[in-house]
Amino acid sequence: MRQVLESQFLPDEAATIAAAQALAPHLGVGDVLLLSGPLGAGKSTFARSLIRTLPAVDGTLRLEETVPSPSYTLVQTYERALGPVGHFDLYRLSTPEEVWDLGFEDFLEQGLAVIEWAERLGPLTPPRALTLTFSDQGTGRYLCVRDTRT
Repeated sequence: MRQVLESQFLPDEAATIAAAQALAPHLGVGDVLLLSGPLGAGKSTFARSLIRTLPAVDGTLRLEETVPSPSYTLVQTYERALGPVGHFDLYRLSTPEEVWDLGFEDFLEQGLAVIEWAERLGPLTPPRALTLTFSDQGTGRYLCVRDTRT
């Protein structure tokens, strides 16, 4: 598979949203997005925009849909045309194994998993994934992309 998102400088929130919107049409069942980076680096902005850009079951876009952070619930589920989307926030996990209690395996097999604080997966990190690492760089963010899905 050709890499559809390149590493890049994101000068502002609008650029982060645009990067997510550009990636969304290229995702499918079984894809895993691993989002890492410090607090405030743009992980949630990226995830929310991506989820809003994925067509709903009826084919419509829900660009104004409320996509809450799963910081306290640890996972939010969305029904989309491509299948179920799991938006995970693993910041509060005590051990990597706790991810199994969140239905993680179901999204690996039958849906799309978007995972914030992916480094908390430790040895359970899927080997085939799109890894997006956000880092502060001056007034913006740098997004480093590594695609191991093929």
